[in-house]
Amino acid sequence: MAQGLFISFEGIDGSGKSTQARALAQALRAAGRQVTLTREPGGSPGAEEIRHLLLDGPPDRWSAETECLLFTAARRDHLERTIRPALAQGHVVITDRFADSTRLYQGITRGDLRATVDRLHDLMIGVDPDLTFVIDLDPALGLARARARAGAELRFEAMGSAFQTALRAGFLDLARAAPGRFRVIDGARPADTVAAEVLALTQARLTDG
Repeated sequence: MAQGLFISFEGIDGSGKSTQARALAQALRAAGRQVTLTREPGGSPGAEEIRHLLLDGPPDRWSAETECLLFTAARRDHLERTIRPALAQGHVVITDRFADSTRLYQGITRGDLRATVDRLHDLMIGVDPDLTFVIDLDPALGLARARARAGAELRFEAMGSAFQTALRAGFLDLARAAPGRFRVIDGARPADTVAAEVLALTQARLTDG
């Protein structure tokens, strides 16, 4: 059985990370790999129920502290029900967001809760992806893209451009702090160009073991 690999995609809202996660999953499947494509918040039945609580409604629906607990609960269910079983079967697990988003959305940009987020992560999750792609994009462009999307899940986009700017800086700081795990990808280029770079870096990681 091939060894599983855990990959996450991170970035500001509208950066194109969801598109790139789907493209990578399709390319790896075409190459014969078993792939589990998932997302956060969500990715398991229980976590999907929590997703609606988190992403629908006004920006001030929850305090940052409550969001930390809700995201951690959703992530724990996601880990137990989806991620760990797939990795045990040798799948490449690709998730659209994971713990790094919580480190920033609740841990930095909405108050000084990073230490709380990290303690909850260590206690209840205890794992990070093997490889994380940060799809980097100018916040103004990302916010315009996000607001153009159809759907009701716009709670974090509604927090505005200053929030997205802080998120971008935070993701780049995380990447600089852990260069062995992170790869920063220029998301302003054509989607096919971005996808080709992501696939090449993933294949290199799979080859290295």
